[in-house]
Amino acid sequence: MTAPALIALAHGSTDPRSAQTITALTEMVSCMRPDLRVAPAFLDHVGPTFDEAVDRLVAEGHQEIVVVPLLLSEAYHANVDVPKVVAAALARHEGIEIHATAVLGIESAFFHVLDKRLREALSKNRVRELDALVLAGAGSSDPIANAAISRAARAWGAHHKLPTIAAFASSVPPAAGEAVRQHRADGRRHIAVGQLFLAPGVLPDRVTELAYEAGAVAVAEPLGVDVEVARVILARYAVGAVDLVPLEALFA
Repeated sequence: MTAPALIALAHGSTDPRSAQTITALTEMVSCMRPDLRVAPAFLDHVGPTFDEAVDRLVAEGHQEIVVVPLLLSEAYHANVDVPKVVAAALARHEGIEIHATAVLGIESAFFHVLDKRLREALSKNRVRELDALVLAGAGSSDPIANAAISRAARAWGAHHKLPTIAAFASSVPPAAGEAVRQHRADGRRHIAVGQLFLAPGVLPDRVTELAYEAGAVAVAEPLGVDVEVARVILARYAVGAVDLVPLEALFA
């Protein structure tokens, strides 16, 4: 039996670095599982679109597709955009099965990647001392999504035994610069910023700009292409592939 194809579905950005990162991450997943047909797709701004990716896979003969949304929170894109494009694709292609998994979310493995990116930033800026952290995410109109970033900030700070403030690039305060200034108002001067973004783009650049303007000593890059992220994608795929198997087949 041929394994279902995997579509790694990202949000998309006008910044070409974002698509390059997602494509490279998808290639890493493919290298880790050479038995799978793995394809990137994007919800907005850049191609291939989800429809284009599905059409290509169907033309290749794939009848089962697992969609892994490359999103770090359960917000609008996860709850509205992903089900919408999946439903549209199913309506266009009779006889195929498409299953969308849970989003990547903020897995514990991602904290290892955050630490790696932070160490790279500290080394680049020759920083040897820290007394506070900021963890920046995209921000959403969905308070549940924002709460997940706040929980991640508390967990990351507790691990490093440093006061940590969650910051948001859009929708809600505090912005990264405000969070850095809050720390400085409390007397802290060696403040580094981690970024809960999957790829570079407009929002991570804004976080970096505001944080340095406010006095941060280092700002880490987004999670990017990393084996830990690829493993989470494959873990989501594995659950989705099982969900495509009919119950009678599981108990045959």
